[in-house]
Amino acid sequence: MTELRHGISILPDLPWREAGSRWRAVEEMGFAHAWVYDHLVWGGLPDSTWFPAVPTLAAAAGVTSTIGLGTFVTSPNFRHPYVFARDVFALDDLSAGRFICGLGTGGDLDSAVLGESHTVKARVDRFHEYVPLLDRLLREDHVDHEGDWYAVRDARTLPGPVRDRVPFIIAANGPRSLRLAARFGQGWVTTGPGGVETLDEWWSGVAGLASRLSDLPGTDSMDRYLLLDASPQFSLESVGVYEEMTGRAAELGFTDTITHWPRSGSPYAGSEATLDEVASRFVSGGDTGTGGGCAPEAK
Repeated sequence: MTELRHGISILPDLPWREAGSRWRAVEEMGFAHAWVYDHLVWGGLPDSTWFPAVPTLAAAAGVTSTIGLGTFVTSPNFRHPYVFARDVFALDDLSAGRFICGLGTGGDLDSAVLGESHTVKARVDRFHEYVPLLDRLLREDHVDHEGDWYAVRDARTLPGPVRDRVPFIIAANGPRSLRLAARFGQGWVTTGPGGVETLDEWWSGVAGLASRLSDLPGTDSMDRYLLLDASPQFSLESVGVYEEMTGRAAELGFTDTITHWPRSGSPYAGSEATLDEVASRFVSGGDTGTGGGCAPEAK
């Protein structure tokens, strides 16, 4: 069975004077990586204060030293790949090489706020242009590209990241995006199947997606991330629930899981005492022997 790394997402709905202590705490608890949603607005908290991902991670880099820091996930819905590449360079520098670049197709709310409307096919098409171009921009200088969605002309990319490659963790559920993840990703992340009502249905769908990825060449050593709370049940509902869910994820070959910092109300309503106990028992080298540490190296 794969030794599991534990990650956590912290919603950016609190001012830094309140949120900063959480980012410090998850490193102290031993989590391997911490994530922030990358949206202009988020449908789960449509009437809430919402802070942007890049400055949040920049601030998090300043109060941590070992934990991986990632976007969950950046999409083309409001970001141009060249502009985002500049942000990636800065975040990788500020974190001393701890930044993890989570990428996904995204929904349609951010685009709608900007007055755009795209079909699912169009969003996937755009994503499939976005990822290869971002990959080039992070590895090359003087980049030229003229595509269906993006154009850059003699794009300078110096100084570049502080390491050879910033890892891409690509969110994918459909066949096309799974192939994209296999080609460009150092890791794959899934939310499992949508529109299911029971845990059994969700786990069955997760198993099917993991199997489809395994059928693709070159994915044997790819890191595999599972967002536990995309299921019908919050993973920090209790210590027992977390133990069961992470155990099932490991049995399916996932290398990493992601939960959420519990909130006082929906979504992700739960107790911080449960988080503390989970961290003590499972994250920091407790009962399961699955310690934390830095994010995985890019392959």
